[in-house]
Amino acid sequence: MKYRRAFFPGSFDPFTKGHEAIVHKGITLFDEIIIGLGTHSKKTPYFDTESRKAHISSLFKDMPVKVIDYSGLTIRACERYECSFILRGLRDTKDFQYERSIAQMNLEMASIETVFLLTDLKNSAINATIVREIHQQGGDINKFVTNAHLLVK
Repeated sequence: MKYRRAFFPGSFDPFTKGHEAIVHKGITLFDEIIIGLGTHSKKTPYFDTESRKAHISSLFKDMPVKVIDYSGLTIRACERYECSFILRGLRDTKDFQYERSIAQMNLEMASIETVFLLTDLKNSAINATIVREIHQQGGDINKFVTNAHLLVK
């Protein structure tokens, strides 16, 4: 049987409980998940890259999950880490519209299939942009981010 490795890309700034739940669902489908902290050409990270990597790694100890950072096209990172699939979580139809176009382009360019998993209803309102805003304004983000104390601004 072929080894199934998935690449879960994102800025994960921060890695929310919604992201965490997608990885837990995904690990039932894949032998390994590589979580890729991508450098987005139009975004400046709020939380430090190394603290985001340490934070995410702390959530998946003793699981076949690896956390890396990368720049450039996601499909190139998939090729580098020998991932046959891209894993994405969907909260709503807006996410689907956006992600479908990217998935089709990735499939055309590199024959890498994207697997979409639905976010649990309890996590569907969690949005990393909003969580960052709450943190910037001095609010408590622990309801939305496991082990939030590990993140460094």
